[in-house]
Amino acid sequence: MDSVAVGFWGAFFGAVSLSLFAAVLAFRRSARRVALTGSLSAVVSGLYVLVFLGWLPGLGHDAQLRLDAALAAAASAVLGFLLFWLLGLVRGARVSRAVVLAAAATAAVILFGWTLPAEGALAVAVGMQAALVAAGLGAAGHSAWRGAPPGHLALAGLGFMTTTIAVLTWYAFAPALTPWWLHALGALAAIGYTGSMASALWARYSYLIDVRQAMIHGPSYDPVTRMPSHHETNLLVGEAFAKGYREGRPLGVIVVSIGNFEALEHLHGRAAYNHGLFICAGRLRRITPAGVQLGRLGNDAFLLLMPRPVSAGALIELAQVIAQRVPRPVAIGTTGEMAELETTRTTWVADVGVGVLVAPPQMRAPTAIAAAKAMSRTAWSYASRVAGYDEDARKIAELGAPPGPVAVR
Repeated sequence: MDSVAVGFWGAFFGAVSLSLFAAVLAFRRSARRVALTGSLSAVVSGLYVLVFLGWLPGLGHDAQLRLDAALAAAASAVLGFLLFWLLGLVRGARVSRAVVLAAAATAAVILFGWTLPAEGALAVAVGMQAALVAAGLGAAGHSAWRGAPPGHLALAGLGFMTTTIAVLTWYAFAPALTPWWLHALGALAAIGYTGSMASALWARYSYLIDVRQAMIHGPSYDPVTRMPSHHETNLLVGEAFAKGYREGRPLGVIVVSIGNFEALEHLHGRAAYNHGLFICAGRLRRITPAGVQLGRLGNDAFLLLMPRPVSAGALIELAQVIAQRVPRPVAIGTTGEMAELETTRTTWVADVGVGVLVAPPQMRAPTAIAAAKAMSRTAWSYASRVAGYDEDARKIAELGAPPGPVAVR
């Protein structure tokens, strides 16, 4: 192997060492599952590259290919499991089933490979890798489409992984025909994969840190919602309504009320309430488009202000998205322990009600907020969970399908 190629692969093993060091730091801070995942991913990746490069002495050509095949099947099963865990697809009772399935698939591929020539065994193992990469791309793409940061990082990591697998497979079949620049491409892709997975794990680790702080400190700690405080929200509302009055423009108001926060606290404690608040606030931040101001409203509600709304339809469309996405089930922690956050099986679904109001310029801020809040609480009884004010009927009405000429006061 060319010395330049050796240098590039040496850089990859340096990246693996850094990943292991970061995993040790995470373990010392009680994020044991994150540390285990990071270290296992780094070790398996490093071992995979080490074996495929033929750096284990005393192996003939056929023995090397069979070892490559066995490790390819085992490594793809382990890394695939870790990827699905990172994306949140393997939780609770699914873990044991996923482990059994991965072990069975690995054993089947290895045993079937022994009935074939060495080249055929490696080809079958590479086929298993391709199938898992395809499944991983589908899962990561869906996660990225939903806006989850690990999904984007996993997509990038899988792209890098595919490049590295292709280069090492080529090298395993034809080492003499592999130029140094192809080694460099494979090594850089492997470094990219290591960095992507490390970033995804860091996102998971930092999320657990934020949740832990939220559960310990409660609403007085800003990162619980990462929104303006109650006092700042009051100032924001006053400025928005005053500006609308000066400009003679209406102001779009949406209030999102969560009806089962109090029940969550009574059943599972204050930490669980803080975790639920953290989750709902995070989902609202991801949903809220640019230009819409977001803040807290009491202990169980959130306020969205849309300056100069084009029509009530734009507000209703946003409200319907909120009503669909915020109530998705989530695993809630019931203590402040970081390890418990990763193993909890307590599932909670937010009871969401959304009130929609287009406030005319002359409407006072307290009146508008109170009206939108009352609509959001009335929406708890509607199937769509979205309510507005019907001027014709002069009462609060359900806003289900995208409305026609429904007037929202």
